[in-house]
Amino acid sequence: MSKPIWVIGGGLAGAEAAWQIANSGRDVILYEMRPVKNTPAHTTPFLAELVCSNSLKAKNLENASGLLKEELRRLGSLLMMVAAETEVPAGGALAVDRQRFAQEITARINQHPRIKVIRAEITALPLDQPTVVASGPLTSSLFSAWLQQLFGEEYFYFYDAVAPIVTRESLDEGRIFAASRYDRGAAEYLNCPFNEEEYTAFWENLIAAETHEAHLGATEKCYFEGCMPIEVLAARGKDTIRFGPLKPVGLIDPATGKRPYAVVQLRPENKEETLYNMVGFQTNLRWGEQARVFRLIPGMDEAEFVRYGVMHRNSFINTPQLLEPSLQWKGGAPFFFAGQLIGVEGYVESTAAGLVAGLNIVRLLAGNPPLIFPQETAIGALLHHIINAEIRHFQPMNINFGLFPPLNVKIKGKAEKNRAIADRALKSLENMVQNKLK
Repeated sequence: MSKPIWVIGGGLAGAEAAWQIANSGRDVILYEMRPVKNTPAHTTPFLAELVCSNSLKAKNLENASGLLKEELRRLGSLLMMVAAETEVPAGGALAVDRQRFAQEITARINQHPRIKVIRAEITALPLDQPTVVASGPLTSSLFSAWLQQLFGEEYFYFYDAVAPIVTRESLDEGRIFAASRYDRGAAEYLNCPFNEEEYTAFWENLIAAETHEAHLGATEKCYFEGCMPIEVLAARGKDTIRFGPLKPVGLIDPATGKRPYAVVQLRPENKEETLYNMVGFQTNLRWGEQARVFRLIPGMDEAEFVRYGVMHRNSFINTPQLLEPSLQWKGGAPFFFAGQLIGVEGYVESTAAGLVAGLNIVRLLAGNPPLIFPQETAIGALLHHIINAEIRHFQPMNINFGLFPPLNVKIKGKAEKNRAIADRALKSLENMVQNKLK
């Protein structure tokens, strides 16, 4: 008789993984430490509790999140099924009644004949125990310490200081120039040059911009100098960031032949160079303020933000270093990882990772090859990014069209282009399902 598969964590990823495993014919033990041990964020004992919002983002296929949800529906996602049943009016977004959503997920998990829910904290795993780890960004301190020991301390992070990411196609490359400081090596960075007047206006808006309370209501300001919020650094003096992350030394603006007054550098976020990270711009500004203030940077006046900067307590692993494309740990034990712990941002993204990990651990134990989703699909594009991201600069990511391979044809109009990407994704998913899941 096969031993049950363990799932650690009863959030969205863990609930989805348990459902997929059980529906594949394997027994599951789902460990959830709440309410025996609570987190600072959760307020109920229910599985799949939505903490920060009741919105699962856009529904339409011209939005990457809408496409990801459609893929999950077609793959039999429990959470997408319950979301449709508990939906509340929210215009073009999929929003749910949070209480009903979590209650219904909990009821269906508890009623499944192959799933047993145990309310207890797991602090370590037997190395021969098939397990999906989906313990989330608020993984308990004891289990975090065990994971640190398992992986090596440098591959497990406790603090999330994330800078905004923009699409390259939204930048005004007439104002921006590619260069590395002192022309050393390849021109890896895009540089946004300020003159003194532009810099002054930017700095004044930055220090006056509205911030939000720390995530989870934490009031401690435990910032390290290496990840200081840009607005906190700027408040120390007008020239502080100009001698820090915006220093212009070693750079010449080809438009003027001179060194700029200040420079914001953008670093490629993916190998395809469709997304760029704002170097040194981790921030606690409200999202609307980020869009307003950062669009004052020369060349970024129409920037499309695919992820805003955040600073909050978090736990995530260095996925490019640690995980296979199947989401199995490279260390050899039958451990799969899913959810925000692997560096996906968002409820739907966490659900997708849970679905993939659940399907693949069953395939591993049955001796079947893992499912690797095509990069043309939303699931495949997201997982391809986090698996292949730059190890030294790995940061959490949400689904966006900048992660997808480009189309073979030029299409005018953003909505039309996004719909073409979505149509290609769903055809690719259909082919995969026909060839590998039937």
